[in-house]
Amino acid sequence: MIYLDYNATTPIDSSVAEAMLPYIYQHFGNPSSGHEFGVKAKVGVEKARGQIADLLGAAQDELVFTSGGSESNNTAIKGVAHSFKDKGTHIVTSQIEHPAVTNPCKFLESIGYTVTYLPVDGFGIVDPLDVERAITPRTILVSIMHANNETGSIQPSSEISKICRKKGVLFHTDAAQSVGKIPVRVHELGVDLLTVAGHKLYAPKGIGALYIRNGLSIEPLIHGAGHERGRRAGTENVAFAAGLGQACEIAGQYLGSSKMQQLTNDFYEKLAVLFGARLRLNGHPFLRLPNTLFLSFLGLSVQDIQKTLGDVAFSMGSACHAGSTALSPVLKAMGVSGSEPMTTIRFSLGRHTTVKELDLVVERLAKLS
Repeated sequence: MIYLDYNATTPIDSSVAEAMLPYIYQHFGNPSSGHEFGVKAKVGVEKARGQIADLLGAAQDELVFTSGGSESNNTAIKGVAHSFKDKGTHIVTSQIEHPAVTNPCKFLESIGYTVTYLPVDGFGIVDPLDVERAITPRTILVSIMHANNETGSIQPSSEISKICRKKGVLFHTDAAQSVGKIPVRVHELGVDLLTVAGHKLYAPKGIGALYIRNGLSIEPLIHGAGHERGRRAGTENVAFAAGLGQACEIAGQYLGSSKMQQLTNDFYEKLAVLFGARLRLNGHPFLRLPNTLFLSFLGLSVQDIQKTLGDVAFSMGSACHAGSTALSPVLKAMGVSGSEPMTTIRFSLGRHTTVKELDLVVERLAKLS
């Protein structure tokens, strides 16, 4: 099979698996225990925390391990909502967020909070002026994703953060799709909270992290013993934390390379030659993740493309919306009409993608051009 669905999930990098093995077979102690088994496990957890902090430009004690992106988003949004409810009960987000953001917001609406869902332009990008206009004296949080999982469009996070600071409002960004693909530095973005999902950057599923700016205290999502400095109860998943740390260290080595961007550009250009005006790129033409192509093929059916591509793994939009044939909510927010017949698919490339594989995909799609 040819795998072109890296935005849905990534394979575990071999060096990540190797980094995990000692904590599966040897250093299996509880990090909270005082004996040697526990101490070695604790060392592993803190090493991993430092590796993540280095990638994000954060302090080590600003990182909290979680079970993944959904838990990190829920912790950030619900934690702020609970801790700052005396100040206000208004939250600002966008219409193109991942369900791990929109559904916590809908839950909060059901218990009395108000949420503003901002529109996006035709490229799927939020206007910072819309953020500024939406903030009221009762606003406590703005949550805008760093890069969209479908289009790959990158949001103007640093501009939004400046507005939030000026207004005295906290800013959270879901960076699950961007960490490891493009530079993500918390102080450059100006965020107060930031979400990391391990399985999007060649670490295992079931591990993630939440950056919480020093000086900010929010109510934990999970209560129990005082793990993670009282910010997330539960014995740490040492092996998976070690895997995430190693994945972040490796990711830092890839960020300076333009290879992925060139591979994606060449692939798109070959498809554009084949299909011409029948091919539409959804998302920003260059303010976009270097591995992502969200493409509409006008006049083609889902069945046409699936049958022609055969054993190629790709996504009909986001994996979190798989099974639905309706127009993507992201495309609706961007103003794309569902009236004309078309099929929209997402190709997302990864470290193991080769020119040979992409040329084979182009060759197969040429039959439909």
